[in-house]
Amino acid sequence: MAESGHDLALERQTNTALPRDEIDVRSDLAGSIETKAGEVEELKSGDGNEHEKTGKGNEEATKKWEPEPPPDGGYGWVVVACVFWVNAFTWGVNAAYSIYLAYYLNHNVFPGATPLLYSFIGGIGVSQALLIAPLATMINRLYTFRTTMAIGIFFQCGGLIGASFATKTWHLFLSQGFAFGYGMGCIFVASFGITSQWFQRRRGLANGIVTAGSGVGGIIWSLSTNAIIRTLGLAWAFRITAICCFFVNTTATIFLADRNKHVKPSQKAFDLKILVRIEYILVMLWGVFSMLGYIVLLYSLPSYSLSQGLSANQASIVGAMLSVGITVGRPLVGYFSDSVGRINMAGLVTVATGLTCFVIWIPARTFGVCIFFAFINGAICGSFWTCAGSVSAEVVGLANLPSALSLLWLSVVLPCTFSEAIALELRRGTGRTSFLIAQIFTGVMFIIAGVCMLLLRGWKIGQNEREREKERNEKGGVARGEGFEEKSLAWWLARVWVPGKV
Repeated sequence: MAESGHDLALERQTNTALPRDEIDVRSDLAGSIETKAGEVEELKSGDGNEHEKTGKGNEEATKKWEPEPPPDGGYGWVVVACVFWVNAFTWGVNAAYSIYLAYYLNHNVFPGATPLLYSFIGGIGVSQALLIAPLATMINRLYTFRTTMAIGIFFQCGGLIGASFATKTWHLFLSQGFAFGYGMGCIFVASFGITSQWFQRRRGLANGIVTAGSGVGGIIWSLSTNAIIRTLGLAWAFRITAICCFFVNTTATIFLADRNKHVKPSQKAFDLKILVRIEYILVMLWGVFSMLGYIVLLYSLPSYSLSQGLSANQASIVGAMLSVGITVGRPLVGYFSDSVGRINMAGLVTVATGLTCFVIWIPARTFGVCIFFAFINGAICGSFWTCAGSVSAEVVGLANLPSALSLLWLSVVLPCTFSEAIALELRRGTGRTSFLIAQIFTGVMFIIAGVCMLLLRGWKIGQNEREREKERNEKGGVARGEGFEEKSLAWWLARVWVPGKV
């Protein structure tokens, strides 16, 4: 208990080393207890000691609903390993669509199909994975996360097998697009929030490790998909991928374990009350603009490399190097976010991603520079996936995290669907400068996303200052709601530049 009190004392400081998640959960639970006041009243007896018994009833209820602190380790590391490989065999497999896209664009696999048509297939895969998030969250609430993951494995593997028999583009839309996307979404949504339940002080590091799984998967599938297509053909590339995904994701589903009985998450598919909070809207805008740039990078680098005169094998290596950067960078981003601050780190790396597009990607003309850009950019370009859980928890608390994430995934559906199509439409010709406008577009999107994080930083620091002011007023005997000055917009914006860990 002494350690918990020390943590809460640190939480009241601007330069706090601990997130507000546990405090938010306790606040939410306290509210739940108050709503059950009528039930507590029923415990009263008629002996005249009603107030005393009611107090005891409230005390017992508080003890009953008090959440256990996350273990920050133990079986949590098994959970980290499971979610790591789930990401490798969902988002990592999806990253290999850049190899399929390059193959489609350079071979007349489906006569009459246009580059724009192909771009929508990959975009649909990602967007449908996010669109199904509310339904997947509802299944989690009604059944268990294992049920949701089992449904996802069925659709993911079924979609890949179906794509292996595709003879027309609409076959690809249904299989590699919709079915694969729904499967990936169910698996992803069911497993994504579990890691945060097991960690508090090390939450950023843990989330960084699990999101690095998509990088490892990208390396595996970017290289192996290209090799399988060259040796066994396109159809077997899909089939072998489906078999591997089935065994890995099924094994992870068996060993995963959540802490719902301790955290008591709301598990609401939608909690629209969150949408009226300006701080959460900033998180959503960060996601929207980040995805408009991220999907372009993920799918366009191999095609860009081919436009610079590189071979198909070299282009696949560039795509794989992006995944190497993701593998190395995401754990580092997560680790430093615990010490620098989750919001601080998210904003810093998002802006840095945009700058690398202007400084490195646009001048990249040779194999070596393309490799360098892919590695550096890969390390930081996926900060949204690394920090989304941690940042959302900072804003809404652990209890509301499932609902907040469902809404966040919905907010990036349209960007994920159309970003690569926009990039291909911005492409001019087939020469070395054909991607210039798309490159500028990508850099600008990341910088705007970083500005959203900067504004969120100002809100968080301002909120911390307001809480300290409220505590001082209460200690000074000022009634709640009195002596609490409303702050102007200029005051809140000024908090953006105040030093502090948030």
